[in-house]
Amino acid sequence: MALLGGNPSTQGIKLDLKTTTSVFEPGNLSVSCIRVETSNIASPPKPLLIVTPTIQGTYPVLLFLHGFELRNTFYTQLLQLISSHGYIVVAPQLYGLLPPSGIQEIKSAAAVTNWLSSGLQSVLPENVKPDLLKLALSGHSRGGKTAFALALGYADTSLNFSALLGLDPVGGLSKCCQTVPKILTYVPHSFNLAIPVCVIGTGLGDEPRNCLCPCAPDGVNHVEFFSECKPPCSHFVTTEYGHLDMLDDHLSGCIGAISGYICKSGKGPRDPMRRCVGGLFVAFLKAYLEGQSGDFKAIVDEPDLAPVKLDPVEFIEA
Repeated sequence: MALLGGNPSTQGIKLDLKTTTSVFEPGNLSVSCIRVETSNIASPPKPLLIVTPTIQGTYPVLLFLHGFELRNTFYTQLLQLISSHGYIVVAPQLYGLLPPSGIQEIKSAAAVTNWLSSGLQSVLPENVKPDLLKLALSGHSRGGKTAFALALGYADTSLNFSALLGLDPVGGLSKCCQTVPKILTYVPHSFNLAIPVCVIGTGLGDEPRNCLCPCAPDGVNHVEFFSECKPPCSHFVTTEYGHLDMLDDHLSGCIGAISGYICKSGKGPRDPMRRCVGGLFVAFLKAYLEGQSGDFKAIVDEPDLAPVKLDPVEFIEA
């Protein structure tokens, strides 16, 4: 484990003296999954999966962008865990069978972001309100790269993001074959970002399965994304799990059927991996959206609290 910076109580984060590890288990709030099609009266620019608490309250919002050729519904169990801790998660389906250009995908994510102000409230349960002043951006795989590109300003948004999370982000096939736009510069701390960033990587993502290329190749994966982040930034690697091991247990359709044969996976069930990833999301969001850093500090200081092995763990203060 590499720990840089020590105390994560930065940028106005209030340090909790009582630390807990409850973030790795479902929270106390019941949640509902809402499918919103573009034909809905709220007119979202893309089909949406919204996972939201059902209890009256005002909650921060997390925008989550799916991975390459994946369905937003494949992340339902992960997003339910995150939402049960008090977050409204909006997961658009950015494209169908054929992926668009990288630029178009970023523009689609921006369009969904811009829709939130006018449309999100109308599709939420009664007495549930979104706090768009506490808006976080995240994505997995190619969606992780899209999230970084959107945060870097490759498309205009009417709302500001307060935090960014990359879940095993992938920037292309190799260092010399990045997807457009090519956002990786290979210069440490070069990302022009003024918000906290959390990068979660997988230990098996850069290993091939059979004769296939790795799903998260060296040079364009979580290692380089973290290297180019400015403080405050954190990096957690689930050493014994693969690129798709946070997805639901049972995936529908042809894409779901073949997904298990594309990337190298860890041994054993996916549930510990989902709980680890979900808990890291929750701990980071609590720290940087709500000023409650106890869980985040506990995990950084003692990675063994997580349900799966985390190594390395890195945190760089602002």
